Amino acid sequence: MISSTKHKILTALQSKDDRSKNILVNVLMSFGVKGGSILVGLILVPLLIDYVSPAEYGIWLTISSFVSWMSFFDIGMGNGLRNKLTAAIANDQVQEARTYISTTYAVLAIISAVLLLIFLVANRYINWNQVLNIPVDIKDDFRHIFFIVFASFSVQFVLQIIVTILTAIHKSALAGLVSFLGQLGVLFAIMMVKRWVPGDLTIMVLMLTIIPLFVFAFASVVLFSGKLRHLSPAIRLVKFQYARQILNIGTSFLVIQIGAVVLFQTDNIIISRIIGPEAVTGFNIAYRLFSVVMMAFTILMTPYWSAFAEAFTRNDFDWMKRSIRKVRKIWFVIAFIIIPALALCAGLIYRLWIGDHVEIDMALTISVALYAIAYTGMALNSYFLNGLGKVEIQKYLYIIACTVNVPLSIYLTHRIGVHGAVLANVAVLTAMMCILWIQSNRLLSGNATGLWNR
Repeated sequence: MISSTKHKILTALQSKDDRSKNILVNVLMSFGVKGGSILVGLILVPLLIDYVSPAEYGIWLTISSFVSWMSFFDIGMGNGLRNKLTAAIANDQVQEARTYISTTYAVLAIISAVLLLIFLVANRYINWNQVLNIPVDIKDDFRHIFFIVFASFSVQFVLQIIVTILTAIHKSALAGLVSFLGQLGVLFAIMMVKRWVPGDLTIMVLMLTIIPLFVFAFASVVLFSGKLRHLSPAIRLVKFQYARQILNIGTSFLVIQIGAVVLFQTDNIIISRIIGPEAVTGFNIAYRLFSVVMMAFTILMTPYWSAFAEAFTRNDFDWMKRSIRKVRKIWFVIAFIIIPALALCAGLIYRLWIGDHVEIDMALTISVALYAIAYTGMALNSYFLNGLGKVEIQKYLYIIACTVNVPLSIYLTHRIGVHGAVLANVAVLTAMMCILWIQSNRLLSGNATGLWNR
């Protein structure tokens, strides 16, 4: 079996189809890098819970959910840049590509500075203990902690453009390596701090937020002075009128981004408010387990976004049809074999991984398993449609999903507990998956008209 698999890989690498070969190389390399990221993430969970407490770790997760809302303020520039950059490079327009990159850096730096100033004023008047439903026995200064997290995220907001650029030029494995090195730095720092400093939420937050910034900054300097010198940003190349071109497609991505943040980041906040921060920890442990599968599927799909964009630019529909068929076969195996098997083994995995720190019931595990199936099914079609820039239906779906999901999550969490919030997501994602699947089929068969073709 191993020799057969090796033969298939070597055959694919020798293929004349450069696009498919590039995807395979990136996927294989990404599995190595992301495998390391998954391992580091799994090690960090019990390490952090042991360093502080389940409740304080839950508070960190809720704070990071709040601050992640800032991501939608890139007004769709990141994803808009990704598609524009892929198209410019496919057409050998290197100077145009540099202008897109330079303009994106400038716009996001301005937005980041404005948001940080607004936060500094607002932070003085917000009672975070009340907002997060923090137990009275936890005495940390949460204004100070929120400042650390928000300031770090503001800088990362700009620095992480390097990841978008690498993905757009079909270097998703290298993009993953940058993120992995940040995680690895955090792991070593936490292990050192844990030996010498008593459990402290502020110290933990500093380690989790500051170290990745240094990695992003270092990677940007090294890459733009080496491999990516031909794409390096420059102030003289900033043209704010180019922001409009990026935003022509980026505006729809903005709505999708806002929708994704509301859909995927409100669970922690809702659970913390209704049940308490400790319940957030239990939910995130179950989520982290199944995120291994979701991340593996994302690794597979990430190179396809830019590849679909390039194929669409060159009208290579035959390649797109072949690729979608392959990916859908993989999804069926994941959805109906791998995820159910993982759910059956979850109890044993929790005991080996977390010990008796946190108790997670079977209902929550099954709910998160269903979530993983719905999420990967939706992502499959979403990556294809994003590459083609056909995102209007997604935009409307996310608006409807956000309108429905939050009140439904609140209602179900009150009625049946933590897994109620997850089941609300499952219902919404399943509906989105079915509609996007239909749109993808119509586009591939050439029968898409009207809204289906936008």
